[in-house]
Amino acid sequence: MKNIVMSGVVVLVVALLAPQIAQAQGTIYLSNLGQPSAGSLAVGSDSWQAATFHTGTNADGYVLNSIQLAMTDASGTPNGFTVMLCGVGNFPGAPLPGSSLGTLSGSTDPATGGIFTYTPASNLTLLPYENYFIVLTAGTTVANGAYDWSHAGTYSYNPSGGWETFSDIYQSSNGSYWTSASPIDLQFAIDATAVPEPGVFGLFSLGGLFLAWHRRKAKTV
Repeated sequence: MKNIVMSGVVVLVVALLAPQIAQAQGTIYLSNLGQPSAGSLAVGSDSWQAATFHTGTNADGYVLNSIQLAMTDASGTPNGFTVMLCGVGNFPGAPLPGSSLGTLSGSTDPATGGIFTYTPASNLTLLPYENYFIVLTAGTTVANGAYDWSHAGTYSYNPSGGWETFSDIYQSSNGSYWTSASPIDLQFAIDATAVPEPGVFGLFSLGGLFLAWHRRKAKTV
């Protein structure tokens, strides 16, 4: 009788956990990579470019998996392409890019047009209901060559989960002082994983304990 009860508990726990585990898979919360390119913005050491986005409603935040960028063919011979994720700086008025939260790993020379994927070097958790910035720069001045970040001609990021972006673009000549530019739909996609509530981990641990107990009991019968 005890074995039947315990088996029932294990089945119940697994049933409760299954939807949560499925939700923990990576999700593309913003993307306009399916749109055709309508032009590009030059990226260089004297031409920093930043696009902002707003995270969604998951109370425990999100783990950033990757950011994809659409690039067009570079001009000249640039080098040292760098992708950073930045928080909001302590500036009066409109939110502007602040300190870097991490440099993302990926191609440092996306000179040929295409889609390039960049990932955090370590676990990077984004807070809910928060603004963040994708910041691009390079090691050469635009006069010596520039990478080109593609932009679409229409707004279509297919947002989900409460995520948003408003086509707000910010530019800087040195990464310290930023100005707002005319809205442009820069092309990118963000893949992240919603952090499960602490209670889900508790249920998972409980289910594991019950399953281990059940197996041990079966061996002793």
